[in-house]
Amino acid sequence: MMWRFRLAHGGLRLLGVRRVCTSQNSHYPEYKPIKKVMVANRGEIAIRVFRACTELGIRTVAVYSEQDTGQMHRQKADEAYLIGRGLAPVQAYLDIPDIIKVAKENDVDAIHPGYGFLSERSDFAQACHDVGIKFIGPSPEVVRKMGDKVEARAIAIAAGVPVVPGTERPISSLHEAREFSNSYGLPIIFKAAYGGGGRGMRVVYNFEELEENFNRAYSEALAAFGNGTLFVEKFIEKPRHIEVQILGDQFGNVLHLYERDCSIQRRHQKVVEIAPATHLDPQLRSRLTSDSVKLAKQVGYENAGTVEFLVDKYGKHYFIEVNSRLQVEHTVTEEITNVDLVHAQIHVAEGRSLPDMGLRQENIRINGCAIQCRVTTEDPARGFQPDTGRIEVFRSGEGMGIRLDNASAFQGALISPHYDSLLVKVIAHGKDHPTAATKMSRALAEFRVRGVKTNIPFLQNVLNNQQFLAGAVDTQFIDENPELFQMRPVQNRAQKLLHYLGHVMVNGPQTPIPTNATPSPMDPIVPPVPMGPPPPGFRDILLREGPEGFARAVRNHKGLLLMDTTFRDAHQSLLATRVRTYDLKKIAPYVAHSFNGLFSVENWGGATFDVSMRFLYECPWRRLQELRELIPNIPFQMLLRGANAVGYTNYPDNVVSKFCEVAKENGMDVFRVFDSLNYLPNLLLGMEAVGNAGGVVEAAISYTGDVADPSRTKYSLKYYMDLAEQLVRAGTHILCIKDMAGLLKPAACAMLVSSLRDRFPDLPLHIHTHDTAGSGVASMLACAEAGADVVDVAVDSMSGITSQPSMGAVVACTKETRLDTGVPLERVFDYSEYWEGARGLYAPFDCTATMKSGNSDVYENEIPGGQYTNLHFQAHSMGLGSKFKEVKKAYVEANQMLGDLIKVTPSSKIVGDLAQFMVQNGLSRAEAEEEAEELSFPRSVVEFLQGYIGIPHGGFPEPFRTKVIKDLPRVEGRPGATLPSLDLGALGKELEERYGEEITPEDVLSSAMYPDVFQQFKEFTNTFGPLECLDTRLFLQGPKIAEEFEVELERGKTLHIKALAMGALNRAGQRQVFFELNGQVRSILVKDTQAMKEMHFHPKALKDVKGQIGAPMPGKVIDIKVKAGDKVTKGQPLCVLSAMKMETVVTSPMEGTISKVHVTRDMTLEGDDLIVEIE
Repeated sequence: MMWRFRLAHGGLRLLGVRRVCTSQNSHYPEYKPIKKVMVANRGEIAIRVFRACTELGIRTVAVYSEQDTGQMHRQKADEAYLIGRGLAPVQAYLDIPDIIKVAKENDVDAIHPGYGFLSERSDFAQACHDVGIKFIGPSPEVVRKMGDKVEARAIAIAAGVPVVPGTERPISSLHEAREFSNSYGLPIIFKAAYGGGGRGMRVVYNFEELEENFNRAYSEALAAFGNGTLFVEKFIEKPRHIEVQILGDQFGNVLHLYERDCSIQRRHQKVVEIAPATHLDPQLRSRLTSDSVKLAKQVGYENAGTVEFLVDKYGKHYFIEVNSRLQVEHTVTEEITNVDLVHAQIHVAEGRSLPDMGLRQENIRINGCAIQCRVTTEDPARGFQPDTGRIEVFRSGEGMGIRLDNASAFQGALISPHYDSLLVKVIAHGKDHPTAATKMSRALAEFRVRGVKTNIPFLQNVLNNQQFLAGAVDTQFIDENPELFQMRPVQNRAQKLLHYLGHVMVNGPQTPIPTNATPSPMDPIVPPVPMGPPPPGFRDILLREGPEGFARAVRNHKGLLLMDTTFRDAHQSLLATRVRTYDLKKIAPYVAHSFNGLFSVENWGGATFDVSMRFLYECPWRRLQELRELIPNIPFQMLLRGANAVGYTNYPDNVVSKFCEVAKENGMDVFRVFDSLNYLPNLLLGMEAVGNAGGVVEAAISYTGDVADPSRTKYSLKYYMDLAEQLVRAGTHILCIKDMAGLLKPAACAMLVSSLRDRFPDLPLHIHTHDTAGSGVASMLACAEAGADVVDVAVDSMSGITSQPSMGAVVACTKETRLDTGVPLERVFDYSEYWEGARGLYAPFDCTATMKSGNSDVYENEIPGGQYTNLHFQAHSMGLGSKFKEVKKAYVEANQMLGDLIKVTPSSKIVGDLAQFMVQNGLSRAEAEEEAEELSFPRSVVEFLQGYIGIPHGGFPEPFRTKVIKDLPRVEGRPGATLPSLDLGALGKELEERYGEEITPEDVLSSAMYPDVFQQFKEFTNTFGPLECLDTRLFLQGPKIAEEFEVELERGKTLHIKALAMGALNRAGQRQVFFELNGQVRSILVKDTQAMKEMHFHPKALKDVKGQIGAPMPGKVIDIKVKAGDKVTKGQPLCVLSAMKMETVVTSPMEGTISKVHVTRDMTLEGDDLIVEIE
């Protein structure tokens, strides 16, 4: 083998002699092995070259800027040296004198320029030559000729290669650009004369955009290549971008390694590259490759380079430029030809010939297909805006046929805004295009990158696109396939959970905690549940016979039926509605198996709807869906506030109707419809909505006063009987008496219920009360004796005080009587034991923290159960704990001032607001009424008096009403009757655009009723979650250091987590929190909210403030277009940001006047930093 090598080498020497004899300018290139190579570049290309050098036994040298001290490329080299001290990040890698100085000082004998930066600067190649350092690339003269795109065009023309019409020389003025546009027409394209990679490239379609695009292209070229000179070409629309890889040596040999299709581009930057080009006509391939070799020989090209062409729809090709360097996408050529291009570059620079390396054109063959995807830290959902930050998780896709070229792709890496956004190049090789695409799709699916956004979801869409798979792409592929941007949201569940836990560890609970109590360390005991499906229950009757048949079955049932409020009203009254779905789901199967004889389980509606989103960060609809799956046999019951649905205000009628329809579809059965004033029009609207949805209508009469007391004449027995008559005529399936404050004494129960039973013998009667005074069990037994079919109870450990009467007590008292409930008492005990443990988890919210018992004074103040608890909490939190007696007294006076109201949400809140207003301001009833015209009453009180929640029985109190509302408008009749219908379809589209994900009908209704709460919920859960997987102690407190625990994301997917440590405060006001997740260490950075209050940071643009314009991405301010006082129009440029060498113009989203500019030139911004305010 050695003998053959020498013979070949000798042949080459003879060839060299012949060249000397035939040409005065020829010289025999001396073969001189390279011993040490510097790469004047950074990132993955530097590492790519280092690896090749190591394989060849060559020592390597890295250079790095001050901003790149932590970059991997400097660690992969044998030596690494700082360059460009004190210079801007990009300028450091353009500092030719410093690079040459470092090379000379460290005995470097060759420099590889990589791509970008100085790779196409002839002065750099010349500077290397001048000091005796080999430049691994073409000669300085060839670099100059090819780098000057105008001269390259002239050379192509001389070689007979077709070109696109363009300027004959570089231009540097707008006037020259206008002249060319006038001559050749639009569209045109600006290109940087001394660089590529999409920098300094802008397409102009109309003359209005000419100046702005010229300025942007010039500025980008200047920043990226140190020279802003441009040239202009006629823009060919929808071409294929085909480039040919060439390789030449110092002996005049030039060959090609076939072509690559680089048509899939975004902002003129390649995203996906394919080799060879699919469905390329063999004759066209031959023309492209022969023209490339001909052009290279025309200039005496040596080393690696790329000749780029545009191919129009007629198969005609046009030369556009030569890249006299290694390309980013050289990898796909290596894969299909089995030629290591970097090895070849180094050998050519050493003086070896292509044949010497075994490279002859006839030996170059295409082997299969290769695809390269550039994974970048860009967000496709936001116009590919670069994202920066710290990579918290990095897991790559690997396996057969996959190659990865990367540098900064590792956990803990900091993605800088100063350089290119490329994270990793993924190369897939297969026998053909579909095979390579399949391997690439699989590899991308394996990637997990957390902490920064990436374009992986977009790339996956490209690879699944039928046009791409068919190989029929052009440069407009991305623009013409908007579905590529319909990306499936990345779940990122584990990292979101770690972020939440870290935030709790650093900043404390993320939900408001009213007391200093801590959750119990003990988990509740779940009783054993039998295998198999639960036994049939009343829901089976409902599904089989419909609402009417269900009502008949209830009325014909022997014994007393129970509704269990433990899943809703009980914890609303005792635990501030804070019980999570997590704890409800644990006990739900036991309820289904043990209490199938229940009339219903109340588990939804009322305050639980907004509280689940507002404080628990749960979707209320998801709660309903999950509980329905676990309890299929017992009817579910909810509280519907008539025309207010589950809100606190009036909604358009179509919203209420749609809400009932969707609730029914999600598993709700019985709708208890009430109105806080017993205002019949509001009640009828709710009843109609439920009936049309196919639900069971349970019309509820809210109870107050005392029908057994002859002196209480406003809410007499006749009042209730007349109202019941109207509700029955309206078609209610069941009639309910809703005693919110627990005012029904046994005597009143007997009188009211027996009268209703006599009047409506076939109608099921359902009674609801609260046990605030302690007489709830006696009252419910009295109701049952008088003819009630159903009474409400809560399991023992969740009963009493302001909750419902005890389930166990009612079961025991009726056992073996005609009212026997049929509920096994021993199962109630197990059920109660679970809730006793669960209640301990919610100790911070337990009313017993401030209230140790119920109180019979409720018969005087008539405060509803849930509100009694809340007022007690509020009084203590406002420092009025010792004055709670005064608050209760003021509540009585406030109620009388307002005309003695039915008191239930929201009317009870109105009375409570007025009471607290009076206590805080030291006002008696007489003083408040006398000074009413001068006082600023709570908003709820004013709106009630205007008529916004309906008309109270007996009308509004005068002259108090007139004094308070003065000239404000008065609502006549049903408040929601005049509201226009809400376009739910349009709202759904708006939400999809806002959140970039699929929006369900349930989401639309949540937003319709609670727009601000829903928005906050979505923003929170997009950052943290899925929180419903965490147990309640972790949700509230977070883990302790060294605590180990498991989180089940779904069946078969369990996370094993251990909290390791929490770091010190850094300069950015953050703490690093360390976890072990499934055996791997992960860390997250958490802003310390308390510490940040004491530190100064640039203000953020508030998303809900229309005129605040924030930075769409991190970057540097390079131009400001406006000043305070300027008038701007929609779409007008405000400023220009530069990030990762790309410039972005921030435009005004609205018309207005600039009130304040918050940025200055050269200021570095983070995402959402406030730029300007517009009025």
